[in-house]
Amino acid sequence: MKDYFAHETAVLDEGCQIGMNTKIWHFAHVMSGAVIGQNCVIGQNVMIANRVTLGNGVKVQNNVSVYEGVICEDDVFLGPSMVFTNVINPRAFIDRKSEFKSTLVRRGATIGANATIVCGNTIGCFALIGAGAVVTHDVLDYSLVVGNPARQIGWVSECGCRLEFDEKGEAVCPESGQKYQLIDCQVRRIL
Repeated sequence: MKDYFAHETAVLDEGCQIGMNTKIWHFAHVMSGAVIGQNCVIGQNVMIANRVTLGNGVKVQNNVSVYEGVICEDDVFLGPSMVFTNVINPRAFIDRKSEFKSTLVRRGATIGANATIVCGNTIGCFALIGAGAVVTHDVLDYSLVVGNPARQIGWVSECGCRLEFDEKGEAVCPESGQKYQLIDCQVRRIL
């Protein structure tokens, strides 16, 4: 007995692993080597490739292809039509599967609609990538990045609210009341 939901139009290749209470919607395709955690939501027209790992609580919105080499930790949000790559210099006439680069999306990060994540980079914990951004380098924990190429314009809390640091390098999330500290371009939650 399966303990997840898959819409009748979804294609689940033999050998994929799907966690309890995960929901897989219309026209999604999960390939044989994919591992999907518990309580995930896989939207319409999503493709999850071989050797992809999605942690628990991951939400993949409609029209996203998660290519081989992508690892998403727990509670990651992948916005509608965002894009991952897995080769730096693809050519239709050259087989570069041996050159696939991994991409790591750390716990709690959000990637906005239509953003592009160039392979080989790490998106830090609770980072927020703005809609349409093109990420070409690693992104720090709790950072807010926007634009093409993506650049950091601030910091966010675990709730995704902008953080305003005082002269002591401390900030309070206006939504949760959680406290954060900024030291040497590194943010950490202190309470």
